[in-house]
Amino acid sequence: MGIGLKLVKKMEAWFKDNGAEYSYMATETENLASVKLFTEKCGYTKFRTPSILVNPVYAHRTKISRKVTIIPLTPSDAVIFYRNRFSTTEFFPNDIDAVVNNKLSLGTFLAVPSGSYSVKTWPGPDRFLLGPPCSWAILSVWNSKEVFKLEVRGASRVKRGLAKTTRILDRALPWLKVPSVPDLFRPFGFHFLYGLGGEGPKKLKMVKALCEFAHNLAMECGCGVVATEVASCEPLRFGIPHWKMLSCANDLWCIKRLVDDYSDGSIGDWTKSMPGISIFVDPREI
Repeated sequence: MGIGLKLVKKMEAWFKDNGAEYSYMATETENLASVKLFTEKCGYTKFRTPSILVNPVYAHRTKISRKVTIIPLTPSDAVIFYRNRFSTTEFFPNDIDAVVNNKLSLGTFLAVPSGSYSVKTWPGPDRFLLGPPCSWAILSVWNSKEVFKLEVRGASRVKRGLAKTTRILDRALPWLKVPSVPDLFRPFGFHFLYGLGGEGPKKLKMVKALCEFAHNLAMECGCGVVATEVASCEPLRFGIPHWKMLSCANDLWCIKRLVDDYSDGSIGDWTKSMPGISIFVDPREI
């Protein structure tokens, strides 16, 4: 038995001892060795193929449309909102209150068309959901910078030099809005966007405004990038600013049920469920 297989077996045993019903792993579809280990030797099933979308944090603030109003929600309002609208979304955490109240969660923000609601006229989540505006969007921000940092290695001096030039130009002439490349060649932190959702004909515009707001927040916190993870068929992904060269469209999740007997039959077996349009990524698991 190889080292990789032994490690997987040890981890699965620990999961079972702690009451877990499922084990899942994430990798890239091109990582054939990892995919083969889990699917052929460990009994995992290819489950979902989400996309990781990454946007750099520029040296200038991004401009948010005046046609959009962003309302910060209290943790209690965020919990009610998420439970009412996203409780049936795949991977939605039962302890959503623990997520939004975590010290790493920097807030939940709601975007609406200007003139519909404001911070002063916010009626609360229950009344809002009874009569929402024509379009809206919501997301939360997780401060992953305080947990770990990333670093890009192997870049040539030429690429490093070009990236530095864009940063110098962006800082010197911020009104030009140059899409500068942050210094990713030294350890950098990032913010993770979770709990994305929205409805209406202008939902993409609402999501874009929220992402621009999140960018400015990340800039104030000294982050290098802003990232999120969405389902492959998530319609809101088209409103999320990201750089293709930094993102990963080939993420692969594999899953395995650890318990043989269960009361709900195959209906309650995630390994046999069809993929939904959206997923709720728990930021504690990234």
